Amino acid sequence: MSDAASVPDSDATHASAEGVSRKRMKPGERRAQILQTLASMLEQPGAERITTASLAAKLEVSEAALYRHFASKAQMFEGLIDFIESSLFTLINQIAEREGDGADKAARMVTVLLQFGEKNPGMARVMVGDALVFEHERLHQRMNQLFDRIESALRQVLRAAAQARQSPTPTVDAQVRAAALVALALGNLQRFARSGFKRSPLEHLDAALTLLV
Repeated sequence: MSDAASVPDSDATHASAEGVSRKRMKPGERRAQILQTLASMLEQPGAERITTASLAAKLEVSEAALYRHFASKAQMFEGLIDFIESSLFTLINQIAEREGDGADKAARMVTVLLQFGEKNPGMARVMVGDALVFEHERLHQRMNQLFDRIESALRQVLRAAAQARQSPTPTVDAQVRAAALVALALGNLQRFARSGFKRSPLEHLDAALTLLV
C-alpha cells in the first residue's frame, strides 16, 4: 500500500454534481465537496484560471452558495494547501521517527512527496504554483513555507547521516543535499504539471537519489 495520500472520496470528485448539489448537506460536507471539485478542475491538463463562477457552475450551485462556506477563492486554495500540508507531514514525520539510516529516510521523504503529487495532479499544480498564478500572494508564501519545512526535515535526517559517515562538515553537507533534493522534487513536479501530467515525477528518481543522498 502506497504511503502517498490522496484527496478523500476521490471517486466522488469526478462524479457529476447533479442531484448531489440539490441535497441538503451539512456545512462540513459541502465544504469538502467544494474543495474536491476544485481539485478535480485543477486536474484538467491545460486548464485555464478557475473562477468562482466556473466552480459554482461545476457544482450546480450559485456563487453565493460558495461564499457561505469560504470567504474568498483564496480561502478555498488555502483549504487545499491545508490538506497538502497535513498529508505530507503526517508521512514525513512517520519516516523521521523510524529507525534507520538518515540518507534512506531522506530518499523516502522525497519519494512520498512525489508520489503524493502524482496521485493528486491538481494538488501538484498548487504545489509548484502553477495553479496560483494571479491568486493572492499569501498562497505563494504558504507553499514556500511548506517547502522550507520539508527542506528542514531533510536537513535533520541528512545531518545525522553525515555524522554517521564522519563528515568533517555535517551541517554544511546536510544543507547542500537538502537544498538539492527540494530542487529535484520541485523540478520533477513542475515537469509533471507542464507535461499535462504525462511525465511521471518519479521518472529516474532512484538514479537521481543515488547521486544526491
